[in-house]
Amino acid sequence: MPRFVELWIYLSAQPLFGLTATLVVYLLAQALSARVGGAPWANPVLWSVVVLASALLATGVDYGIYFAGAQFIHFLLGPAVVALAWPLWQRRAELRERFGRIFLAALLGGAAAAGSALLLGWAVGLPHDVVLSLAPKSVTAPVAMGISEKIGGIPALSAVFAVLTGMTGALSGKYLFDLMRVATDPQGFAARGFALGTASHGIGAARALQVDAQAGAYAGLALGLQVVLAALLMPLAFRLLGF
Repeated sequence: MPRFVELWIYLSAQPLFGLTATLVVYLLAQALSARVGGAPWANPVLWSVVVLASALLATGVDYGIYFAGAQFIHFLLGPAVVALAWPLWQRRAELRERFGRIFLAALLGGAAAAGSALLLGWAVGLPHDVVLSLAPKSVTAPVAMGISEKIGGIPALSAVFAVLTGMTGALSGKYLFDLMRVATDPQGFAARGFALGTASHGIGAARALQVDAQAGAYAGLALGLQVVLAALLMPLAFRLLGF
């Protein structure tokens, strides 16, 4: 047992520890998801986060040590987001025809996401800075942090809210769409994907890609539109409203 502990201490301090642990845990979570037919509750991202966080807490491994190896995957997030443009390029004629409606849906969807968060926060009596931190919850976490800083929120808290929002959408989206009887034909998948990307940013888009290519393409489009619209309009709106 002492030798095993010594080996663990040695391995956990190596740069490749974070990368190896992340890949192994994610592949196991992906296998579980495939085994249960891709059920929303078996979301690989969710279980990877739960398992890795639990392992780091249980073993006392510092997050900085873990991230020293896992940062390679973090770097790949940029190219992965850019790659979402390919399915959109394949549908460019379709998107040109619908651009006006798509833009309006993105604008209204983003306003509804931010407005409902603010109203709920005020309704339950949250502190002012916490309420402001909720506003960019449906924008991907790095952008949400920048917006939060501009409008007087707490950037770190906004990142937490963004991740929780993304996971909630990825886990509950299918059930909500089925409850609302949104179709599962190409048009229905486009609507499902766009709604999921609007409300649940990158995590929702990743879930949409797992389900259907059409849903994934529209989720990626919604994600990009929300990033641009929120970054440009949300600080301006809060300044005009006197927050």
